[in-house]
Amino acid sequence: MIDYRFAFSEFLSKPMARAEPVLLMARHLDQGGTERQLAAMAKALDRRLFSPHVGAFRSGGVRWPELETAGIPLVDFSIPTLSGVRGVFTIASYIRRHGIRLVHAFDTAANAYGVPAAMVGRADVVLSSQRVHRCVFPKLRGWLRVTDLLVDGVVVNCEFMRRHLIEDEHVPASRIHLCYNGVDTSVFHAAGRSRPEALSTASLVVGVVSALRPEKDLETLLEGFARLGARQAGVKLVIVGGGYCEPALRARAAALGISQDCLFQPPTSDVAPWLRAIDIFVLPSVTEALSNSLMEAMACGCCVVASRVGGNPELVTDGETGLLFDPGDVSGLVSALDRLTRQPSLRAELASNAGRLMPRKFSLEMAARRLEEIYTMFLSSAR
Repeated sequence: MIDYRFAFSEFLSKPMARAEPVLLMARHLDQGGTERQLAAMAKALDRRLFSPHVGAFRSGGVRWPELETAGIPLVDFSIPTLSGVRGVFTIASYIRRHGIRLVHAFDTAANAYGVPAAMVGRADVVLSSQRVHRCVFPKLRGWLRVTDLLVDGVVVNCEFMRRHLIEDEHVPASRIHLCYNGVDTSVFHAAGRSRPEALSTASLVVGVVSALRPEKDLETLLEGFARLGARQAGVKLVIVGGGYCEPALRARAAALGISQDCLFQPPTSDVAPWLRAIDIFVLPSVTEALSNSLMEAMACGCCVVASRVGGNPELVTDGETGLLFDPGDVSGLVSALDRLTRQPSLRAELASNAGRLMPRKFSLEMAARRLEEIYTMFLSSAR
């Protein structure tokens, strides 16, 4: 068993001719927790040790200008589909041309393309990531099992994902490396909580920041809010994010008669002001790893209610840092919301506890240093 702390300190003590070039990859750099975490890690890596490059299958997205402003080299690999080998050789060529020593694929599509590309490009270290349950991508599951055998290691963002890989995918525990997501508490904090004009008349704001995809199960949130609204006057719901489920969600809100109390907002890279406008943040996902949005909501002073799935219980201790309910259980969600709307002191206590937890255990700095330890261990062995 390698002692990470010893390897890291030994790595730091050795003179270095240059920072190690590393390539972090994702399918795109738009909204979403994985993309947000990739961008945060690329910016937070110690430049004395690592020179990060970021690659995507297409340019654009809310994270692209953020990384561009940070001066991080960006590459659009222009891969339109998940078929063919042209993309593999495009990525491999970039790796060779820039002397990339370590390639880290952050999402499922990047795993599928980036792992073989890194091998063709002869990168010294190849890492994949598992940040979502593989039931979400059944067609790629077989190939992902192949990449598990090809990579030097698999990075996961919560204990739940570690167990999933060991128990369901039969990945040896020694190949799995835990690096919790990190939240930038200089950006995500509770100071200056206020509401935009569109929510100024609300007695209470329930909300979520999320990609609008089926696994987020926002229909349960709409149903729960509709029932809550029948009991509590002046409550508003805000949904910040985009995705192909948006038309169906708007139609469902209309059918439930809550459109006038439901505010849909497009995705934005600046979500902190919206989080500071939300009193109760609800994450009703049916599958989840370690949710960035949930962490950011906790850091911003929201009282959180989350489904009891994936890594959510690693963030939310029921009755201490928030409330949990069973996925898809509308009645359970309504019960939690009703309790919090009627007990403002409980709401404040849970929000305060959650806010203190984030910098103590889930800070961006802690996540960046942990990722550096993982990179260092592999690069030291590859020298």
